[in-house]
Amino acid sequence: MTHEEAQRPDDGRESNAVAAAMAGEMALLRPEVRRSRERIAALLDPEFTEVGASGRRYDRAAMLDALPRMPALPGGPPDGGAHEAGDGPRGMRGVELAPGLVHLTYETVHAGRHARRSSLWRRQAGSDDWRMYYHQGTPVHES
Repeated sequence: MTHEEAQRPDDGRESNAVAAAMAGEMALLRPEVRRSRERIAALLDPEFTEVGASGRRYDRAAMLDALPRMPALPGGPPDGGAHEAGDGPRGMRGVELAPGLVHLTYETVHAGRHARRSSLWRRQAGSDDWRMYYHQGTPVHES
């Protein structure tokens, strides 16, 4: 089985789990979500950790404090309109690693800075709620 085949069910559509994780990831990129501690809290797992593109490590409490003050990453305008060239996540892909666990990868370009991003999303036991468990942003230096 190829990597591409592993990412998608036999019918070629994304699994519900991958689609739910992608929706959560896109929500966390939206400025109106990033400004709301309550909305961020609903999307971050209680055991959340992040290694940002700066190399800084965050736990959930630190991210709840920091994210509303961080510059927004382009995830699309709030009205759902088109992006400008170079904005927004590019090449987002997901794979369901196990029931209740999804890995997403994508790239962003923001203010001329490129980053590769990787997130793990975990479904909350006994519910359909998906929360980000881990995130890492790695700078890509253009040569």
